[in-house]
Amino acid sequence: MTSTSPGPQPPADPAQRKREQRGWYLYDWANQAFNTSVITVFGALYMSSVAADAARSDIARNGPGACTGPDGNENRLVDCDISVLGLTFPAGSLWGYLLAVATVVQVLVLPIAGAIADRSQRKKFMLGLFALIGAGSTALLFFVDDGRWELGAVLYIVANIGYGASIVTYYAFLPDIATPDERDEVSSRGWAWGYLGGGTALAVQLAFYLSRDTFGISESTAVRICYLLSALWWAGFTIIPLMRLREHQPPHGRERGLSVLTAGFVELRDTAKAAMALPLTLGFLGAYLVYTDGISTVVNVSAQYGTEELRFDDEVMIVTVLVIQFVAYLGAMLHGLAARRFGAKKVILASLLVWVLVLVYAYFVEAGQALQFYSLAVGIGLVMGGTNALSRSLYSQMIPAGKEAQYYSLYEVGERGTSWLGPLLFAAVGQATGTFRYAILALIIFFVIGFVLVLLLPVRRAIAAAGNRAPAVL
Repeated sequence: MTSTSPGPQPPADPAQRKREQRGWYLYDWANQAFNTSVITVFGALYMSSVAADAARSDIARNGPGACTGPDGNENRLVDCDISVLGLTFPAGSLWGYLLAVATVVQVLVLPIAGAIADRSQRKKFMLGLFALIGAGSTALLFFVDDGRWELGAVLYIVANIGYGASIVTYYAFLPDIATPDERDEVSSRGWAWGYLGGGTALAVQLAFYLSRDTFGISESTAVRICYLLSALWWAGFTIIPLMRLREHQPPHGRERGLSVLTAGFVELRDTAKAAMALPLTLGFLGAYLVYTDGISTVVNVSAQYGTEELRFDDEVMIVTVLVIQFVAYLGAMLHGLAARRFGAKKVILASLLVWVLVLVYAYFVEAGQALQFYSLAVGIGLVMGGTNALSRSLYSQMIPAGKEAQYYSLYEVGERGTSWLGPLLFAAVGQATGTFRYAILALIIFFVIGFVLVLLLPVRRAIAAAGNRAPAVL
């Protein structure tokens, strides 16, 4: 039997809400060490190099020159072939395929994880469980060496599942700990603390990595220690939100053991049917998926644009990553303050216009002019965190009570499922024109379409249709 949930009931005591909110912020602080350090900075090159080592050692199959390109360069990972399940591909392509597989697996896992979280309403337990799975898998990456790329691939996929499922559960707490009028600011603060935490962890790890010769350790060992540090950061700081957050809603059912999994599928089926009666909520989700694809693409291709088009070295790129992280903290906080005065929808629209200006500026950045590139990073940081933070809070207003985790699983799955469109457009335009300047300019289309869709959306009607009270300022 299914009980009827009264919906999210944030604590009436402001002091209790503040306590939970401060704990909630720290999970963003905790998990961004994985996203920033393990995925964005160290993952691609290290996994490709481990795979290349495996190819070099496979003399019997590949021959002694397996990893040497036509120009004799032994460092060309693209010429090092590895194989799995009968499929052979270059070591340099491993990271792309690995992220693709991890995305597909998350598309399958996250909706049912969200359904179980809503059904059982044990969100704090599930947040801790998925964080432990993610951080534990990240810690085990320390043992990925000597060509053991298969172990690394499995651990990366499991860590991504833990990360994605914990994010879904974490987002679902927002309506439980903040009133409708507080959510924009709370969401923005959480996102800001995430960038600050990720940037701080990355700065510490880069300082250690760049001074590895002082400690007498190899590059491989330094990267693996950074993986371990990321895991400890993630797991250690997760303890604080687990101590402060509370369960606020009664469970939808009384299942135990394996029946929880079965009931989760039933919950997911019922929610999928009910979602069709909320076209405005799905409309906002569609708009978000368009412009967030543009945001993620800009962030993901910024390094390629900087190195291949603008000819910057690794030192400039490292500084740029750190600038974006720390400026994004300020940007998210400013977005929260602006939303309190003007409303989330208006601030999101303004932010999307700023994104257009940022891309136009990126087109005109001159090759070799580091200060221009750093100022571009400042522009990206100012709007990156705030746009996502307000999207998260505005979406929370349009979700039916008791279904938060499932709707946020759609939010995360949709984001991952459409994240290939921007990179595809960037690559296609770059190939067709012979320059990435036109490719970076082409990404404006995502922000223009997103702007129009959000502009046309009747947000107050969407909130009312979901059965929620609209904030005073929207």
